[in-house]
Amino acid sequence: MKVKVNEGCLGCGACTGICPDVFELDDEGLAKVIVEETEDPAVQDAIDGCPVGVIEAE
Repeated sequence: MKVKVNEGCLGCGACTGICPDVFELDDEGLAKVIVEETEDPAVQDAIDGCPVGVIEAE
């Protein structure tokens, strides 16, 4: 699946805690995708755990 973080990230770090192989916080403290194509099942947990719903995967 292809993963992305849309605008509106709060930088809470939930996604990095749930799925650190796919997400990290950038220099501004906002989430970014470090592996765009993945089959990691934890991505769905990160999507579900995002408090502002800015993570999507297709």
